[in-house]
Amino acid sequence: MENEEILNGVFNTSDFAIRSVIDFISVLILVALIYYPKHKNKDFIFTFILFNVVNFMICCLLGAAKIKIGFAFGLFAMFSIIRYRTIAISIKDMGYFFICVALGMLNSLASVDHGFTVLIICNLVVLILTFILERLDFLKNENAKEIVYDKVELIRPEYREQLLQDLNERTGLNIHRIEIVSLDYLKDTALLKAFYYAKESEYVLPKSDDND
Repeated sequence: MENEEILNGVFNTSDFAIRSVIDFISVLILVALIYYPKHKNKDFIFTFILFNVVNFMICCLLGAAKIKIGFAFGLFAMFSIIRYRTIAISIKDMGYFFICVALGMLNSLASVDHGFTVLIICNLVVLILTFILERLDFLKNENAKEIVYDKVELIRPEYREQLLQDLNERTGLNIHRIEIVSLDYLKDTALLKAFYYAKESEYVLPKSDDND
């Protein structure tokens, strides 16, 4: 019995070591080779790697309590409600954060009764898919800016072409459509929402205040 427990201890340590190597290599490739060359944001590298490692260790240490499925969903729900309260971050950065958390759970809780081949393939699928989607440069994002416009006479439908041309010349953007948000006849101005295409999305999550 004692020898069996020792063997089980060695097996568990070996299993943890292999899972750790797979997880660390995966998150390193994700952050250093896929995320950073495109976004050049060193601060998020710290956050992504730290959350992945901590989440991996929590799942490994607590996942052996025979409640793996419920534990995984509960922990995932807890991480999913975490928001950055000091800065606004883009949806893509939130996507990377989600992947880092998910990789930690996948590599720590996945069953490896028939070896680590399936687990490695799952990691490769996630990394390859992220790499491909990150570099879809032929797809364009429709961004929007609000503009206070002083030539109110051009907002009439028959002057739409002149309005677009004037906005393009003033902003240097290739605006293709606009929406009228509000009119201020006292100041003779209009608040317009201008839409234009760009390679990168300029949308960020709104900042939250202390009352959220």
